[in-house]
Amino acid sequence: MARYIASSSPSTAQQAASVLAAGHLLGLPTETVYGLAADANNPAAVARIFAAKGRPANHPLIVHVAAQASRVAWQRALSQLSPQVPDMTWPLIDAFWPGPLTLILPRLPEVCHAAAGGQATIGLRCPAHPVAQAVLQAAHGVGVWGVAAPSANRFGRVSPTTAAHVMSEFADTLDDTELLVVDGGDCEVGIESTIVDVCGEWPVLLRPGIVTSEQISAVTGLRVLGVQSHSPQVSGSLASHYAPNAQVHVCAADALLSAISAQGGHGVHAVYASSAVLQRLSPDMPRREMPRDAHACAHDLFSALRALDAINAAHIWVEAPPEGLLWDGVRDRLQRASTPV
Repeated sequence: MARYIASSSPSTAQQAASVLAAGHLLGLPTETVYGLAADANNPAAVARIFAAKGRPANHPLIVHVAAQASRVAWQRALSQLSPQVPDMTWPLIDAFWPGPLTLILPRLPEVCHAAAGGQATIGLRCPAHPVAQAVLQAAHGVGVWGVAAPSANRFGRVSPTTAAHVMSEFADTLDDTELLVVDGGDCEVGIESTIVDVCGEWPVLLRPGIVTSEQISAVTGLRVLGVQSHSPQVSGSLASHYAPNAQVHVCAADALLSAISAQGGHGVHAVYASSAVLQRLSPDMPRREMPRDAHACAHDLFSALRALDAINAAHIWVEAPPEGLLWDGVRDRLQRASTPV
């Protein structure tokens, strides 16, 4: 079984950095979800990520970098990964890094080839979680200056937001010599980062998250485009993703109640919905209450799906989230979770 350490230990960051430098895997807490991390410039270590997750090798990974103190320091750091940093990148870095925003930049051909899935671009993020930052800084000190870290779960399944989730994902497949999990507590954001392609004339939103297209437009002064035909492939872009074992159904409140009434069989159904809907259900129906605040719902979403899946329900009925940009990230994850493979 994987090893586990608490982030409160003074030696945690150095211990985690040593694991990365040795080419092994690390369960890394971030503010979005936990990542399955490895040295992004070590092809063998990156291959271990793909193998552990069962992830196709041409599906790119996001590379996490340590925070820098100034624009000059950022220019120096990014020049090790990208031949060109477009002008629109800098206001986004100033506004959202460290934070839940991934930027797609041109990639230097000689770096991170395996982590980038062979693409000419690279996804970069500077996470805000203090434990992640401590580990990234320590890793830089031992020669690891980019850490690939997709979500620490089997490919296509529900992302982990606690260290216990990570341990349960790989308990039967990775032992204590292959994976060290750092417990950084519950993830504050709870869904993956917003991904924006900044390689062209306009910013292109490739994956919604907590940082909205409206915020990106306000910061850059540019109109944000949707996915283009030439957009690079990015993490979390498959039609079916973030899925529990149960079949997820997303529908409006009245349709949800009608469907459950017609289906019957409390033992095979579970519900994630607002309190107004839950009050109209049988009290013995397994349930989790969906927050009415978009950020609170994002924080709760994956843990709710995991909890309802753990009772072996065959179907999880989810009330469709409200409209609005703030809900786009939650809506995207639910749409993919409910799409059959």
